[in-house]
This record gives sequence, C-alpha cells and structure tokens, in this order.
Amino acid sequence: MTTKTGVANAGNLIMTGVVLMLLGDLLFALNDAMGKWLVASFAVGQVLVIRSVGAFIVLGPMILRQGPMALFRVEQKGLQFIRVLMATCDVALFYAAVAYLPLADVMTFYMAGPIYIAALSHFFLGEKIGWRRWLAVLIGFAGVVIALRPSTAMLSLPSLFGLAGSLAFALSLVMSRYLRSTSDTTLVTWQTIAALVTGIVLSIGHWQPATLIDWSGMLLLGIVATCAHLLITRSLKLAPASLLAPLQYTLLLWAIVLGYLFFNDIPDTQIIVGAAIIVVAGLFIFHRKNLKETVPVEAVPPDGH
Repeated sequence: MTTKTGVANAGNLIMTGVVLMLLGDLLFALNDAMGKWLVASFAVGQVLVIRSVGAFIVLGPMILRQGPMALFRVEQKGLQFIRVLMATCDVALFYAAVAYLPLADVMTFYMAGPIYIAALSHFFLGEKIGWRRWLAVLIGFAGVVIALRPSTAMLSLPSLFGLAGSLAFALSLVMSRYLRSTSDTTLVTWQTIAALVTGIVLSIGHWQPATLIDWSGMLLLGIVATCAHLLITRSLKLAPASLLAPLQYTLLLWAIVLGYLFFNDIPDTQIIVGAAIIVVAGLFIFHRKNLKETVPVEAVPPDGH
C-alpha cells in the first residue's frame, strides 16, 4: 500500500510539474505578445525600465527572504557579469526584433536556443556530444537559415536582432548552468537590475508620455515574466527535465495563435518549414541526451523575455 501511495504521489508531482511548465510557457507567450504590443508605441528602453520595476514587485519579497547581502556573495564575478550582459542583450534584442517582425518569426529564432546550447555546452562545459547530436545541431541551424529567408532577410536588421538575441539567450543559459550554485533569486535580480540600467540609458531622449493603461501594461509585463520564470523553475523541481523539455515548443504554437489573434500575423511557408526543422532537431537532441544521461535542468530554456 505504501509503495502504491508513493508511486501515486510521485505521479501527482510529475503531473503538477507538467501543468506548471505549460502554464509558465503560456505566461511567457503572453509576455512576448504584450511586449510586441508595447514596443509598437514606446521605445524599447522605456519598456525595459517599467518592466524591470514590475519585476521587482515579485522579486522584492524574495530578496528580503533571502537577505539583500546575499546578492553580493556570488561566485566568479567575471562570469556573473558575462551572464548578466548576455541576459540583458537577449531581452533588449528580443523587443527590438518583435517591434518589426511577426511574433512567430522571432520565436522561431529563439526555439533554436536548445540547439545552440547543445553546441556551446560541448565547448564551454565539457559536455561531450556524439555525431548524431552534432548532425542534429547542423540540421537545426539549417532550419534557422531557412526561417531567415537568406535571399532577403539575411540583410534585414530585425532578423539579425532575433538571431543575435537567440544566441545571447543560449549563452546566458550556458552561463546559468556553469553558475548553478548561485540562487535563482540572485541570478534573476542582477539581470533585472542590468535590464533596468540599460533601459534608463536607452530611454534617454526617447521617453514618451503614456496612459494609465500603458503604464499598467508595462508593469504587468515584468510581473508576468517573473511569475512565468518562477513557475518553470518550480516545475523543473517536480518533474524530470527530459519530460518537460519538449513542452517548451508550445511557445511557438502560442506565438502563432497570439500573433494571429492580436496582430493578424500569419506565418508564411518558410517560417513554418524552418520552425518544423528546428523543433524536430531540438527534440532529437533531447532524446539522445536522455538516452545517454539525465537531461540537466539547465538544458531547458527556463525564461522567456
């Protein structure tokens, strides 16, 4: 009876983890759609500033519980700085890209994040990958090239924003894995502070008056993103990362749905083909990783933008 109860409890925890991951992905997709709506009317810097203030509404109690001085007791400060820099570039470049491109297009670039992580982990973390996964990495990158529309968009600045942002995203996650002994609260707080400072600099000369609805939307942006991050972090503690990893691709589905509902954007054939190749390659990499060993928590993209 005890064994059956234990199995049932474990099953409930795993199901809870799955639900939290799906909910977190939905919140991230809503966050991305809200960000696209806001940067259509306001400068990226202004959105970053108010978004960061909103994030501290959630982070504040967590910082107090952990103790503010813990923020300064961190390992390898140089790598911490690089991680914060990459995380800040990720967010800023994402908003710069969605200001001009359909949401699904930008999310297609970001869905290649796990593929980049597999390649980067080989060089920076010493995580050896076999020829099958290297082949999947190359095929996944081919999907990115197809989505970029080489004939025209390789020279398109917004597309390059999306590509550079997705690489910064992958690098920030690799750094997060390397610095995994640092608490989530500390990691998220420093990248939020960096986003706030960057936003202040970028908004100089570009600050615009806004309505109460606009201010509320920018604050809500930070609250939603932080809650999504916390939901996904919790889900990874309840269920195996190898089970949760493929659920990240629901972000692309939500991007297509929300892009159509709110912006009347319909992905063209090249984006759909490129996205399909990226998803298949990413799933294969996770599958092979799961066959070889347990997929590390940090291999799953935990935060959106």
